[in-house]
Amino acid sequence: MNAHATSEALVAVVTGASRGIGKGVALALGAVGATVYVTGRPREAGGAAPPGALQETAEAVTAAGGRGIAVGCDHSDDAQVLALFSRVGEESGRLDILVNNATALPESLFSPEPFWQKPLDVLAVLDVGLRSHYVASALAAPFMVRQRGGLIVNVSAYGSVNYLYGPAYGAGKAGLDKMAADMAVELRPHDVVAVSLWPGLVATERYTRLVEDNPHAFPPELRPESPEYTGRVVHALFRDPARMTLSGQTLIGAELGRRYGVSDVQGGQPPSYRELLGAPWTKPSRQTPD
Repeated sequence: MNAHATSEALVAVVTGASRGIGKGVALALGAVGATVYVTGRPREAGGAAPPGALQETAEAVTAAGGRGIAVGCDHSDDAQVLALFSRVGEESGRLDILVNNATALPESLFSPEPFWQKPLDVLAVLDVGLRSHYVASALAAPFMVRQRGGLIVNVSAYGSVNYLYGPAYGAGKAGLDKMAADMAVELRPHDVVAVSLWPGLVATERYTRLVEDNPHAFPPELRPESPEYTGRVVHALFRDPARMTLSGQTLIGAELGRRYGVSDVQGGQPPSYRELLGAPWTKPSRQTPD
């Protein structure tokens, strides 16, 4: 990764940044002076994101000290994603960090029925989540290969190895981990890092609603972390001169944060749930493509 890229010069794309983890990552990168292209749909399926939320994220990034640029983008539409990265090239000429966070979470995904009784719209989590992360990475990689440096982060989850919401969700998260491992093999000769990252329980808007409806929705041993924490960890990884040693790995955000001494917004460091929820698969030893 380009050691000459300073925090002030950073250019990042954070997908799915209208709210939640994506918004938190964008704010954290803005706080270190980065130019952050934030993507999302002003109105998402089910009306989950209010109108203007994406622009509000961009304005908050700017207020934090960076430069926030809102780009309306439906990540199920490849043409819109291509237009996004074309704009990044025209306006910034470089790209240092891509955080793949956009996803589709239809309400049917959270229903208690077994997968064979659920509507097939649950597969949206594979179209906008797994497939869209691949598309964004394929369009971001040429920037990073050309400048011989960059970081691609797939925001995954413990659901990669632990049952959560059924097989469509699990397959999507496991796919993100394997995708990062395989991308890393091909990116390594170009000094570009690719990882998959597992946040813990994150205090997003969805989390807040769930707790308000059911104060006992989550086990008491799960302590939520802020959405910004993931962004702080991503930035610390980018700044690590030895980051290439982690390329291809699936990393637990709390453990990576401890490695770098990253504190959460309210201080302290979130716990790892490795023992409770599972550990990443061991990466393969083969590190070169045919």
